[in-house]
Amino acid sequence: MTLNPNAQVDTGQVRDAGRGSGGGLAGIPIPINGGGGVIGLIVLALLVVGGIVGGNQFLGGDNNGGGDLSCPAGAQKSDVRCANALYVNSIQNYWQGALPQEFGTPYQPADTVFYEQAVNTGCGAADSGVGPFYCPEDDLVYIDVSFWNELSSRFGASGEFAQAYVLAHEYGHHVQDLVGTEATVRRQMERDPANQNALSVMLELQADCYAGVWAKHAAQTTDANGQPIFVSLTQQDIDEALQAAAAVGDDAIQGPNANESSFTHGTSAQRQQWFSTGYSGGDPKACNTFG
Repeated sequence: MTLNPNAQVDTGQVRDAGRGSGGGLAGIPIPINGGGGVIGLIVLALLVVGGIVGGNQFLGGDNNGGGDLSCPAGAQKSDVRCANALYVNSIQNYWQGALPQEFGTPYQPADTVFYEQAVNTGCGAADSGVGPFYCPEDDLVYIDVSFWNELSSRFGASGEFAQAYVLAHEYGHHVQDLVGTEATVRRQMERDPANQNALSVMLELQADCYAGVWAKHAAQTTDANGQPIFVSLTQQDIDEALQAAAAVGDDAIQGPNANESSFTHGTSAQRQQWFSTGYSGGDPKACNTFG
């Protein structure tokens, strides 16, 4: 994968919150050694959608502000925040056209907030242990930039396109919020608590599928001036996304003693399958994980 060095980075779609104070209720750590899953699944369902690898448990907290991110020409080559911002630009450029065309729903942009250690959100206070997530209460995606090191060193998912997959997954949750899927599933969870985990898995796998759909069309996305955002997108990039999807499967995270009844995001094979479903056809309507 090669990002176009001439593509203009729209930093208006991201916020750099910097280093947080760590106040408020901290997030649940990534469940590396089994027994993890989502802690407080009702809170996950009602407040926070789609921590990529683990659960989130938030109470209280204020909506996060954010500083300015500077990305001069070519900065995406050396600055991970600027590269991530360009991924966000590409993802939103695709959904800006696809959402009204495919679902008859106008697309409403959502910013991504970069932070370190801790951040206050519309869903409460979070720390770096919660992993990337989307908060439907403030329509923001949150990324602790240190997670990329975790994704590579601890989960074994290296490669730049692994980061793009994670961001596209979180924006998949934003799409679910816009079309009403998130609200529908939330009501189902309230009516049927015994199936909360299964419903959560369906929601997460659909976000993986939406990430694959974007990947199929990523090479056609452009910046505000019509410049292509990607110079090239290869099978190696798709393999990196698939590797990341496998690395954050519930069974991979929980290990040999994995408890299937506690799965909330799907197995490695399921996550790869649904990303591939989205990528192979490029059709978001094929992402019916609830069927």
